Amino acid sequence: MDGTNAPRCQKYAADIESIKEAQVRIEPFIHRTPVLLSTTLDSLAGKQLFFKCECFQKGGAFKIRGASNAIFSLDDSEASKGVVTHSSGNHAAAVSLAAKLRGIPAYIVIPKNAPKCKVENVKRYSGQVIWSEVTIQSRETVARKVQEDTGAVLIHPFNDGRIISGQGTISLELLEQVPEIDTIIVPISGGGLISGITLAAKAINPSIHILAAEPKGADDAAQSKVAGRIVTLPETNTIADGLRAFLGDKTWPVVRDLVDDIITVSDEEIIKAMQMCYEILKVAVEPSGAIGLAAVLSDQFKQTAAWQESNKVAIIVSGGNVDLAALWDSFGR
Repeated sequence: MDGTNAPRCQKYAADIESIKEAQVRIEPFIHRTPVLLSTTLDSLAGKQLFFKCECFQKGGAFKIRGASNAIFSLDDSEASKGVVTHSSGNHAAAVSLAAKLRGIPAYIVIPKNAPKCKVENVKRYSGQVIWSEVTIQSRETVARKVQEDTGAVLIHPFNDGRIISGQGTISLELLEQVPEIDTIIVPISGGGLISGITLAAKAINPSIHILAAEPKGADDAAQSKVAGRIVTLPETNTIADGLRAFLGDKTWPVVRDLVDDIITVSDEEIIKAMQMCYEILKVAVEPSGAIGLAAVLSDQFKQTAAWQESNKVAIIVSGGNVDLAALWDSFGR
């Protein structure tokens, strides 16, 4: 027996095969996003930078990859009663869009402090908005009740192998576009994005460095790495609204074992990076999407073991759903 038909033995919630399967499944529903370059930002960083612009993805963020993989993985009987999720915005919009493409209802639990632009995206894609309080606990409790009432399938924002596999397709694209990359810097929150990217990238190139970028006001992943177990925080305080979740039992093992380091940055550094993206790259990026550039420019990056070996650094620009109402209002003053 050659073992080709043997069941897969997976150490983690996803692997290179599930990620390749996801790539085929979601290809009709997503954009292949561009990689942008900037010699100005290269000179500031002292590295050659490659910006993988998921801000140009459908729905304005990477989340459609995982959401479409999860929703188009469902059989017809599972899908018939719709899907439910909880999210501060980008995953909510992605699930709404993927459900619309599948022709099924989407029930979206959104915390009351979610940015208006992200809520509008959900409504634009016909998602049914159900409000929750701002805590993760409230979001999960409301989502469970919706699930019980409707029979909808829960599409978790990150703690799901189908979501992780979908997000991992970013690495497949990126390493086709720029095979010589030696380091990838990825925003971290619940860990679905970095888990998928890490599992795919290290399967293709085991020596590649994967660094997480995290706000200092929501540094549970950094604390978890130090403690060797999942740490949750009583509260988070960061402008990066997409980076306020905590690691799950499916994402933590990847972060624990395979993510090389976690760089924490202040909100001031994130805002400065957003400004650079806007003024130099000419790209509107949300705080969560700018954090990778903030990490590259930070003093902490220079103190990591990866610094000396990092020459060609990819930055995952995870989303561009930033509320610019204050900017437009300022023009009218």
